[in-house]
Amino acid sequence: MDVLLKVLNDKIIKEEIIISGSKSESNRLLILQNLFPEVTIENLSDSDDSVHMQHALSTNNETVDIGHAGTAMRFLTSYFAVKEGREVVLTGSERMQNRPIEILVNALKDLGAEITYEDKIGYPPIRIKGRKITTSRVAINGNVSSQYISSLLLIAAKLKSGLEIELIGKITSVPYINMTLSLLNQLGIETSFQENSIKVLPKKSIEKQTVVVESDWSSASYFYSIIALAKIGSEIKLSAYKKDSLQGDSCLAEIYQHFGVETVFGDNFINLKKVKDTQKEVLEINLQNAPDIAQTIAVTCFAESIACNLTGLHTLKIKETDRLEALKEELTKLGATISVTNESLHLEVSSEIKENVAIKTYNDHRMAMAFAPLAFRTSIKILNAEVVSKSFQSFWKDMQQVGIQTQEIK
Repeated sequence: MDVLLKVLNDKIIKEEIIISGSKSESNRLLILQNLFPEVTIENLSDSDDSVHMQHALSTNNETVDIGHAGTAMRFLTSYFAVKEGREVVLTGSERMQNRPIEILVNALKDLGAEITYEDKIGYPPIRIKGRKITTSRVAINGNVSSQYISSLLLIAAKLKSGLEIELIGKITSVPYINMTLSLLNQLGIETSFQENSIKVLPKKSIEKQTVVVESDWSSASYFYSIIALAKIGSEIKLSAYKKDSLQGDSCLAEIYQHFGVETVFGDNFINLKKVKDTQKEVLEINLQNAPDIAQTIAVTCFAESIACNLTGLHTLKIKETDRLEALKEELTKLGATISVTNESLHLEVSSEIKENVAIKTYNDHRMAMAFAPLAFRTSIKILNAEVVSKSFQSFWKDMQQVGIQTQEIK
């Protein structure tokens, strides 16, 4: 499905939106729930990724296909490695079969897991024979995807002696590691994170409890972008959010002050208000702890005709697509002057925004959603718009609610 986006009435926005639970929290909790059945989850994400995760955890099939769900691939690799007596082939889409898994597989094999590659060394599909793991120490580079580290942490309490992970070198995406540890702590599992060492103590069972998933801050980013481009006085109320969030992307509240957006925290919600014009100074920001919002910020800067230098983005090279190259390609089509490196993006001030440009999404949900708010500046086409279901089922309906007209095109 391809869609044409337009904003017909440039009016002050006053809307309320309910956003599904965080995909990041939901997928961690789904693994933990299967290891500790005493857990009940509320406000679970309705994303494709979480649906794939639930199916993978409930199926008895030997082949488990998780499609484009990168989080599921990483978390399930460790989960199946400790499922004694279970043998599975874990696979995914063509893109997933070209996303590296070797660092995690090597760490698990160091612990005693039995994992082999079905095709290309270092990449899915992988064959996993679940077994009892007794080794309790492992080392892994700290600058890799935090999902590798979280994958190990999620199974740690079920290992006979728990687990100690030594992180080698600089550590990136710390908020996502802390999210995993905080969820373990909520379940009564003892952990520590000091310097480059993380420890998780063993836990056979936990108290019965219900965990309510906070709504997804990555999903909130698109509404921050909309308010940044909207008229002063516009506001959108988003549920359900909290001030002391576990999610690294909650830094949006601070970042979008640059665009004149004020965040007011209420009881289980946030209110985004456009209170002044965007600052015209260059936006310089390191996003190593929140790389998933880079696309949204880059598009907002382009729409507001300001320059930005975004760094700390090396993990974007191995996402659903190479997000840095994809951003460069699509923003250039719109008239941007942009350059990227392996870990950064540099956007110059733009004098024009071209109309009716067709944006390729590269099977990447965040490409579709990051560019949608640009409809407040120009008519724009989004190709393969249905890709948003990976993380945000109601996205296009919510876009219509805030004033973006969506028309399917042939």
